[in-house]
Amino acid sequence: MSCISTQTPIKPSCEAIIDLFPDPFVIIDRNFQIVSCNQQYKNHYQVGNEDIVGKYCYNVSHRIDHPCSQNGEHCPLEEIIKTGKPTNVMHIHSTHGHDEHVQISAAPIHDNEGNVLYMGETIHPLPQTNNKDQILLGCSTATLRMVSILYRVAPTHSTVFLLGESGVGKDCAARYIHQHSERSLSPFIVVDCGALGENLIESELFGYEKGAFTGADKTKMGLFEAANHGTLFIDEIGELPLNLQTKLLRVLETGTIRRIGGTKYINVDVRIIAATNRDPQEMLKDRSFRQDLYYRLNAFPVTVPPLRDRKADIPDLAEFFLSTISDSDNQLPLSPDVIEKLLSYNYPGNIRELRNLIERSVIMAGSKTISPDDIIFENPNGLLNTSMADQIKTKPLTHDATRTSRLSTEQVITALDQCNGHRTKAAQLLGVSERTIYRHIEKQKSEHYLIKKQKLKSI
Repeated sequence: MSCISTQTPIKPSCEAIIDLFPDPFVIIDRNFQIVSCNQQYKNHYQVGNEDIVGKYCYNVSHRIDHPCSQNGEHCPLEEIIKTGKPTNVMHIHSTHGHDEHVQISAAPIHDNEGNVLYMGETIHPLPQTNNKDQILLGCSTATLRMVSILYRVAPTHSTVFLLGESGVGKDCAARYIHQHSERSLSPFIVVDCGALGENLIESELFGYEKGAFTGADKTKMGLFEAANHGTLFIDEIGELPLNLQTKLLRVLETGTIRRIGGTKYINVDVRIIAATNRDPQEMLKDRSFRQDLYYRLNAFPVTVPPLRDRKADIPDLAEFFLSTISDSDNQLPLSPDVIEKLLSYNYPGNIRELRNLIERSVIMAGSKTISPDDIIFENPNGLLNTSMADQIKTKPLTHDATRTSRLSTEQVITALDQCNGHRTKAAQLLGVSERTIYRHIEKQKSEHYLIKKQKLKSI
């Protein structure tokens, strides 16, 4: 008698297979309709099959009635249908009453002839941080693109070269890379080449042995050693002298350093992130920067956009800076007319200038609420002309109250109704930040709870 079964093996269903995926995962057809989702997706977003399957992806994820590409975001489905290749993108999903930054990894599902039938989409929710130093805020297209690039390079071992004007937040971009890398629990060390002299830079980076020079009365560990297994952020690397550029190149190629006055080489495992506000090509032309070091650093260049190219982020950034100032709670949220004035400026000094401007406005306002008269710009040349200012003004509600006074909860509810509950659109309609909308929502919830509690007491 044979013991071999003659029954046809039962093949696992699509749902059973995708339930094995550790992250939220959905399958979407060419018409933007979700045809399946895994258990991780339902667990994360606290929904059932009936809330997802058959619905349009943009309805579920963005609470809008049209593809996200019409809102200025990069649509992975449209990209996959066009190219037939996998893609990655950063999105903001509206879930649980708040917005969540997610990294999407999407791939095509083909038929036997190679045509794209569906898209498989893995969703990686990004960790939220309350770190006061973290100011990669905002949902402008420029910011989302940059954060998407940083998120992709963070878990790799690549050297990153951050480019951008002074004050755009290159240090925050470097910290973001470190926080989202495998080195996040190890040191993040910063050295600013523009603030140190040549001799001091060398001793800071490489350290020195006792007796190496006059005043070296003990051995000192350098920043490369201090950053071992972590990340060393070298800011304003364009100011690094040529002889130290040679030493830095040697470290990048060999993974070893030698202290000043020392004879032995020390192994270091350090990821380098470099930054400059100068034009690298100009530095190469005037021979102030070694070409071989440039190509070694330029393995993964990232440009941090200036604030004038991400104006939609100004309300969030302004209220963030305001929240970091002691005793400024009475100033939140900023009124629409203050936001409008903040948007009328080009910020030559970028985010650093905006931060200084907010601190100055708090001082000027004193004990009263910040008004447009308290917003004093440093550089009149940064003011936009009338036509440009008109282009960036936010659309007010039909009544004048939003332009002349602080928002009421009723105005926020009206704006949310007009925007089908979409917080980002409601904020744009009112000319305020999304944080302002969120505060009013939370205030309404608290008032509703207190009223309900009072009613229960009276029964």
